[in-house]
Amino acid sequence: MSKLKVAVIFGGTSTEHDVSVVSGTSVIQNLNKEKYEIYPTYIDREGNWYNYTKEINNIKVLPIGTKLEELSKIDNIIEYLKQKDIAFPVLHGLGGEDGSIQGLFKIINLPYVGCGILASSVGMDKVYTKIVFEKAGIPQTKYEYIKANNEKFTYVYKDFNEEKMELSNIVEKIDKNLKYPMFVKPSNSGSSVGVKKADNKEELKKAIINASKYDTKILVEEGIIGREIECAVLGTNEVISSPVGEVLSAEDHYSFDAKYNNQESKTAIPADIDKEISNEIRDLSIKAFKAIDGKGLSRVDFFVENKTDKIYINEINTLPGFTTISMYPKLLEQIGISYTEILDKLIELERA
Repeated sequence: MSKLKVAVIFGGTSTEHDVSVVSGTSVIQNLNKEKYEIYPTYIDREGNWYNYTKEINNIKVLPIGTKLEELSKIDNIIEYLKQKDIAFPVLHGLGGEDGSIQGLFKIINLPYVGCGILASSVGMDKVYTKIVFEKAGIPQTKYEYIKANNEKFTYVYKDFNEEKMELSNIVEKIDKNLKYPMFVKPSNSGSSVGVKKADNKEELKKAIINASKYDTKILVEEGIIGREIECAVLGTNEVISSPVGEVLSAEDHYSFDAKYNNQESKTAIPADIDKEISNEIRDLSIKAFKAIDGKGLSRVDFFVENKTDKIYINEINTLPGFTTISMYPKLLEQIGISYTEILDKLIELERA
């Protein structure tokens, strides 16, 4: 029987390029070479596509920040993709996790692993994720929505009416509506890129200006003092959720540096948490996944408030970090699904 031709696509133009290279090479290393003919496909920061020509059995997980060599330019991307049986995108952030590349696959009728166009775009856009979760009745923190354009700002009301304001006036309004600490996030960004914590009005103003460098839409959330808990989901029609894990950040919030550069940041898998809370998070994870019309995989992140044990959803990641030590595969290992088996199942789900 001929092997399935799988294009593993990694890199990309987003701020998460380096993380994607680590995840992508990890997927390539762990795919079953007896079942699949693997085509490592690298997208550079400018959007150029390449074959990663290193001998397939010699491809190892690359450390974050590694510059790839042994590349051969792909001139006709469409023809290249049409020759494959399935695409396995391992692209984090804009251009890869936001529905863009999923739309390309759909147009050329190429099956692909993971969430579709709608789920990807909604999951990537934190503001619209909030709106969907609100409709689904999933508990979340209070938030405010701002638009930024050429250093001018617009306050967006809950009914989507908009009002252009001086940033100082927006800060005053948010200061009255939310409690500190607050977290300011670009709406379309991952791996905590551009995220800042604010403990007062001056820090809030600076954080909004910082977030506007990354996106024209900005989310301001009321902070929760509590534990950061994550859950993996796998499936399409029949969806399973994993036991939950806990992020033990070395910093006061899980920033990009805390995730990837601070060796003191750790994870606890499974989390030492009350079984009732764990089960509720597992149920809410499946509900959130279905609410955005997810398929294949996602990692769903929550806060559990210290004083009350109340659960708040934080966000959903439709293409989470995928190294062998990433939370997503490690959580599924807790229910007996190995890393290689996860890859098989994701491909099987799309081929079913």
